[in-house]
Amino acid sequence: MRYRMLDAVGDYTFGQGSANFWIDDPQGVAQSVITRLELWTGEWFLDKTVGTPYAQQILGYGTKNLYDMALRTRILGTSGVTALLSYASEEDPDTRLLTITDALVQTLYSATPVQLAPVVL
Repeated sequence: MRYRMLDAVGDYTFGQGSANFWIDDPQGVAQSVITRLELWTGEWFLDKTVGTPYAQQILGYGTKNLYDMALRTRILGTSGVTALLSYASEEDPDTRLLTITDALVQTLYSATPVQLAPVVL
């Protein structure tokens, strides 16, 4: 698997040849998981059907069972992910933040943790 690295603000990196790519590396798979989770359904102009179903299944009151299932499904559908070893999420009703507090995926290369930014519900 070859996956272009992103910089600290989420832009593609260029100018260093193959050093700008994760090549057969679990960090490339983790970055792919994060990128897939950050894409909302309907956001990509080439295919409005792909993305994480935030508006459809995650945002709103009382959606815990739906959003955990939707997020797990999205993680497991990522290329290079062979298993979701652990997963936990936490919803804070006061701040309206949904945080995936634990996501450990088994990749084709090794197990790797995935760090995600909180989602505002």
